[in-house]
Amino acid sequence: MHPRRPHEAAGANSERDRRFADASEGEASASQGTTTDVSKTVRVIVANTDESVSADLRAVLLAIPGVKIVAEIDEPALLARALDQFPAEALLIHLDPNPAMMMDVVAPLIESRKDQVAAIAMTEDRDAELVMRAMRAGMREFLWKPFPPEQIAEVLERIAVESAESGRRLGRLITVVGTGGGMGATQLVTNLAVELAQLEEWAGSNGSTKHPRVAAVDLDFRFGQVAMQLDVQPNYTIADLCETAEQIDAQMIERAMHKHPTGVHVLARPNDFSQADVINASQTAGALAALQEHYDFVVVDMPARFDPTARAVYDMADVCLLIIQLQVPSVRTADRILHELANTGYATDRIRIVCNRFGREAGYLEPTDVESTLKRKLSFMLPDEWKTSGAAVNIGAPLLTSAPKSKLRMAYREIALALAKESRATDGSNEPDTTAESEGARKRLFGFFATAKA
Repeated sequence: MHPRRPHEAAGANSERDRRFADASEGEASASQGTTTDVSKTVRVIVANTDESVSADLRAVLLAIPGVKIVAEIDEPALLARALDQFPAEALLIHLDPNPAMMMDVVAPLIESRKDQVAAIAMTEDRDAELVMRAMRAGMREFLWKPFPPEQIAEVLERIAVESAESGRRLGRLITVVGTGGGMGATQLVTNLAVELAQLEEWAGSNGSTKHPRVAAVDLDFRFGQVAMQLDVQPNYTIADLCETAEQIDAQMIERAMHKHPTGVHVLARPNDFSQADVINASQTAGALAALQEHYDFVVVDMPARFDPTARAVYDMADVCLLIIQLQVPSVRTADRILHELANTGYATDRIRIVCNRFGREAGYLEPTDVESTLKRKLSFMLPDEWKTSGAAVNIGAPLLTSAPKSKLRMAYREIALALAKESRATDGSNEPDTTAESEGARKRLFGFFATAKA
């Protein structure tokens, strides 16, 4: 697997009030506008040895509602281990540039797992013997390039429907990323998780439980504060969950999670730096995939970085909350993150911009100017209640218990309500407001599928 990929080893006051209301009402109405069964999700393992098409292939897949890439493999010899480690419904195999060699590796793996994962091959090679070999091994679909992206979308949609009909449910992965230190990411993670755990209605609820099962996960392996902000001292951490090379089962999860009185289950950062050093992106992705099978919502605190672990999480996330403040450094960092994600094929329509500490007057940027710079709306606004926020952090309590009537707590609740109503399909409200860029990206995608033989 490629080393840079995640799976390498396996009046000012009235104006402020209006913006708060507009942000929450806009998200709620948008989320109500598109409602599909959130259980119709398909997890994909991608096997592709051609690095030149990785970004375009990733963009095609992540543009399909409900698709989550759980592993990207560029060394065929490691595919068997990935299939053992990562739960997935589909295996997408790009046979080019050496279809015969690739088929030698994947055919026995497909044959032994054809009842567990649906295999899809794509190639420019028209050799009839190659097709027959794939079909005999149990390949579900064989796609000849060039073909329109809609074709692969239809195949994956069928697999997702079959998986949903089998009764399998998959929790939503909500990633929270700050644009720098002190943005309030950890406090958003803990309070969002707490508010989600209090809900009685949410998209995908089947009535079997009164409240959703919610996990809060700390991926800041060295300096994370999720456990501290909830005043818990867990006996186990994410390091314990990542020790196994096999798929993580429910018993392992139950042991590793700390149960908070609010109903949130906490997976803390490692206790020691030495433990943090040995957790790789593949282990992290495996842990998150297992948690999604166990919880309705998995809320992740992830530092601002773009290393293999971060890319793994971006691949898997249903929603990414990117936190900014109305300051130039924060906005510039957000702009860089959005551009890098777009350029490498990640689904930027899954990103929601959260503006924290809105309300301070001295030297702050105008929200409309920030929206123009980022080419997307600010989805949520968190009011500036520094004393309330600081007091809660110091005593290790969520605002639900320390300041239940505060405006900040109500804003956290509004985010929880909006995200709980969202379907996995994007509502389009956060897509970049640039038709030319979208058309250019679409042309690049068709270009990948029309690649000619050398």
